[in-house]
Amino acid sequence: MTIYELAALLAATLWAFGGMISATPSRELGAIPYVQIRMVIITAMLAVWVWVAGTWDSVQTAHYQPLILSGFIGIFLGDTTLFLTLNRMGPRRTAILFSLAAPLSVLLGWMFLDEKLSHLQITGVAIITIGVVMAVVFGKRKAQQHQWESIKGPIWVGISLGVFAALCQAVGSILARPIMLEGVDPVAASALRVGTSALLLSFMVMLPIKALKRANPLTPKLLGLTVLAGVNGMGIGMTLFLFALTGGEVGIISTITATSPAILLPILWIKTKEVPAVGAWIGAGLVVLGSAFLFI
Repeated sequence: MTIYELAALLAATLWAFGGMISATPSRELGAIPYVQIRMVIITAMLAVWVWVAGTWDSVQTAHYQPLILSGFIGIFLGDTTLFLTLNRMGPRRTAILFSLAAPLSVLLGWMFLDEKLSHLQITGVAIITIGVVMAVVFGKRKAQQHQWESIKGPIWVGISLGVFAALCQAVGSILARPIMLEGVDPVAASALRVGTSALLLSFMVMLPIKALKRANPLTPKLLGLTVLAGVNGMGIGMTLFLFALTGGEVGIISTITATSPAILLPILWIKTKEVPAVGAWIGAGLVVLGSAFLFI
């Protein structure tokens, strides 16, 4: 394994930890207030990075509209819905549902960007879909009693939110893809996309609507977990992923980072002291296999 593939594996591991770290503050604060705090923190991190690197000039006037729209759909709608899913379905099911973003991105690229769709990719889409269904439907044993394995509210609502979050992520990626091909610095583009989401979420939490307010006070512990999740995912994790892409094969790197739902299973096993069901392992394995078919 090269240093680039190792970086991708570390990124996938950090993203797996990120879902678990986010579970408590998202539940305690409420999904929307949590995402708002998280996005403000990430925006500040990315802005400092871009300022130090001096790469903002790579974003031209013509790039603003598609990147802002990408941020609105992919991050504002996508991330908000993702954490609504997390609060309902727990970190394991949320991670597996969000893995649908990869096949949806491939399908959207074929439909709207005139990208070729091979038989191998079609097979990959089917395998990932089967894996997600298995992990959600057969991914829990009766003996598992941890709160992260419980489903709050109707299961179809949680699944719909998770699929919508994955779809938004895929649409956001499709909107940003032509801009990134023009040589825009990825961190500068991320700063604009995340900043758009942070601004809109900040307006939302100021509205006089109870559902948009924090469910509990922002304690130092919750703030620390929120900062840790942001640094873990967008700080270290994304840095490792971008580094991996500088020297590794895109298909291999993308497949390795898609192992995040599988990596999450042993982490949850250690944390909850409950062995994940066979369906969860098989479903996660199929997601990794299907991702390999998509990207390689």
